[in-house]
Amino acid sequence: MFNIKKQIGRLYSSAVFGQISLSGAWVAILAARGFSLAQIGFAETVFHIVSILFEIPSGVLADVFGRKKTLVISCLMRIAGDMVMIFSNNFAMVCISVGLHALCYNFASGSGDALAYDSLKLAGQEEKFDRYVSNQLVIYRVCEGLSTLTAGFALVIGYKIAYATGVFASLIQIAILFGLVEVRLSPLAEDFNVWKEIGKCFKQSFLFLKEARKALLLMFTNSFVGALDILLLFFLQAKLPMAGIPNWLLGLALLSTQIGGIVGARVILLAKNVRYRIIFLISTAVILSGIALEHTGLYLLMTLGGFMASMADDALQVRTNTRLQDMFPSEQRATLISIESFSFSCIMIVLSPLAGLFFSWW
Repeated sequence: MFNIKKQIGRLYSSAVFGQISLSGAWVAILAARGFSLAQIGFAETVFHIVSILFEIPSGVLADVFGRKKTLVISCLMRIAGDMVMIFSNNFAMVCISVGLHALCYNFASGSGDALAYDSLKLAGQEEKFDRYVSNQLVIYRVCEGLSTLTAGFALVIGYKIAYATGVFASLIQIAILFGLVEVRLSPLAEDFNVWKEIGKCFKQSFLFLKEARKALLLMFTNSFVGALDILLLFFLQAKLPMAGIPNWLLGLALLSTQIGGIVGARVILLAKNVRYRIIFLISTAVILSGIALEHTGLYLLMTLGGFMASMADDALQVRTNTRLQDMFPSEQRATLISIESFSFSCIMIVLSPLAGLFFSWW
C-alpha cells in the first residue's frame, strides 16, 4: 500500500544528503588550489552552458522514464563529478567536473517536485504541496549555511577529502531513493515507443505554454526575481570583506542571509489568503530594498539587505511553485519545471556580467 508519509520523508532525506557538502565553497577551494578568478569565472560559465543544453531534455526523460530513475542518475552524475575533481590535475578536468555537477543539477531539478506533487495528488493531499516546497527550501538554506560555515574546514582538510565526503553522501542518497515509489497518474500506452513519447512530451509541453501564457509569465518573472536575490548573495561574499567586516563575523553574516530564506519560506504559509499579485509586488520591493542596502557600504546594513532578499525570494518561490504545479499537466510536469529552470539559467547568463558592473559601483 502506498504510504505518502514515507514517500515525502524519503524525498526530504534525499534532499539533505543531496545538498549537504563540504565542497559547497567550491570557488574558495579552486582559488586555494591556485586557479585564477578568470578561470573560476569560466568554470561557472561552463556550468550554465551545460545547464541550458540539458535542462529541458533531462525533464523530458524524467516524464518519460520516471522521476525516481532520473533522481538516481543525478546522484551518479554527482559521484562522477566529485571523482573527476578529486583526481583533477589541470583546468580541463575541473571544467569536466563542473559540467558533471551541472548534469547532477539538471536531472534533479523538477524530478523531485514533480514526484512529490503527483504523490500528494494520488493521496488526495495536493493542498499540502506548499508546505513541502517550504520544507525543501528550508533544507536548502540550512545546507547552504552549513557549507558556508565549513568553508574554512574544507580548506584545512583539503579538496580531495572534501569531495570524497560528497561521494559518500551520494551513495547514502541512492540507497534512500531506491525506497521511493514511482508515481504515474497517467499510465504508459500499451504501444509505448521511447522516441515517440519523447517527441510527444516536448510537443505537448510547448503547446501547453503557448496556450497557458499566464504560466509562462509566472515562470519568467519568478526566475528574474530569484536571479536578483542569487546575484546579490553571490556578490555579498566579495563585498562584505571590502566593507570591513571582521573575518570572524563573515561566516555568521553569510549564514544569516540563509536564515532569511528560512523565515520567508515559513512566513508565506501564514499568508495563503493573500493574492499572488500582492505577494509578488511586496517580494520584489523587499529584494530591491536589499540591493539598495548592499550599496550603503556598511556591512551590518549590507547583511540585513541579504537577509531581506533571501526572505522575500523564498516566500515568492513557495507561492509560485504551488501556483504552477496546480496548472501543470501531470504527464509533462518535470519537463515544464525544467523549462522554468532553463529560463533561470538564461537570465543568469545575461544578468551575471551586468550585475558584476552594477555591484562594483558603491
